[in-house]
Amino acid sequence: MALETMKGVNEINGEKVIHMYKNLDHWNIFVDHDKNEISFRIQNGPIKEVGKNGCQVEDMIAVAKHIVEQLNAKFPCRENAMIITKLDEAIMWSKKRTADRQARNVEGKSEA
Repeated sequence: MALETMKGVNEINGEKVIHMYKNLDHWNIFVDHDKNEISFRIQNGPIKEVGKNGCQVEDMIAVAKHIVEQLNAKFPCRENAMIITKLDEAIMWSKKRTADRQARNVEGKSEA
């Protein structure tokens, strides 16, 4: 049921979502409806140093949030709403971390 919420979704959080075995040379989020699986290619190394080659943890959180939102639309409950709120909070903290790293001019670099 949860994976069905991904049908027809072509992009999440700016990341392309692939649904078939075609064009597997460039994907970061892959949905295999036949196997009921989602795979993520995780960024390997800082983007400014190695280029973009995968998705970020924030993108995985965005996928989870999308799935819960779609399930909550069909089966609304307080618990689902709390999950969505906490996932929003996780995304907010991730964006804050990125903003802080940008302000210190270390975003995308192998520096603390």
